[in-house]
Amino acid sequence: MRDDGTLDDPYAPSSPTTDTEDGTSTERTTTASRLRAYARDLTGRRRAQLALATGVVCCLGLTAVVQVRNEDADAATRSGSLSSSELAQRAEQQRASRSLDRTAAPSTSAAPSAAASSADPDTSAPARKVAPARPTDPAPVAGLDEDQMENAEAIVRAGRKMGVPRRGLVIAVATAMQESNLYNVASGVLPESQDYPHQGVGWDHDSVGLFQQRSSSGWGPVGRLMDPEFATRQFLSALEQVPGWQRMRLTDAAQAVQVSAYPEHYQQHEWRATRVVDAIVPAGR
Repeated sequence: MRDDGTLDDPYAPSSPTTDTEDGTSTERTTTASRLRAYARDLTGRRRAQLALATGVVCCLGLTAVVQVRNEDADAATRSGSLSSSELAQRAEQQRASRSLDRTAAPSTSAAPSAAASSADPDTSAPARKVAPARPTDPAPVAGLDEDQMENAEAIVRAGRKMGVPRRGLVIAVATAMQESNLYNVASGVLPESQDYPHQGVGWDHDSVGLFQQRSSSGWGPVGRLMDPEFATRQFLSALEQVPGWQRMRLTDAAQAVQVSAYPEHYQQHEWRATRVVDAIVPAGR
């Protein structure tokens, strides 16, 4: 402390008290010590400030992490609540749908019962008859062309409508193969026959159609005999009148109806006629 009562600055350089060589050395030593002490004190202050700043930054980081975690937890809680609500709502809707289904079923099933109980059995519609299966339209077989195959199909369809067994269909197709080569032929002797659809003209008296039937012999009107279905019905009806026709040879059954000058010629067509019928109506149908 100075005489005037003020404190001395420990870091302030003092004025030299002597001009001697020893005094100068002492002064330099004292100044250096003071400078080192000042530097240490300044370094300590800076370290304290740095430590304080680091602590503040760490505290702020921890606070931010805690806040983010809290926000995530809140969001997860809200999401879980919403999901639970949605699931509950969907479950309620499904229960309502199942309830509607259960209540609707009895009403639909009760209507037919009421209608059936009130229906008059005397006025109910009769049972429908099941029509026989329509033969298929196969490609031509056994050397036939399209026209011949279509005529064979017409014969088979007509026979099926009549309920004729397969053996009768084979006999009819084989007979038409011999009589007209399975073409619907008109007669040059009867110009009237040419007014109807035909596939050629023959000259065997007044014979017309697939089976070369003669109107003059009582088989029917010329126009009807030119219809393959009508001509087939005429032939099969006559065949069914022949006793034991199903057990006869094909040529004998056909000859009993046709009374041809060449009775044995029908037999040669049996294998082809069988193949054609099998193609149109497969076995078992």
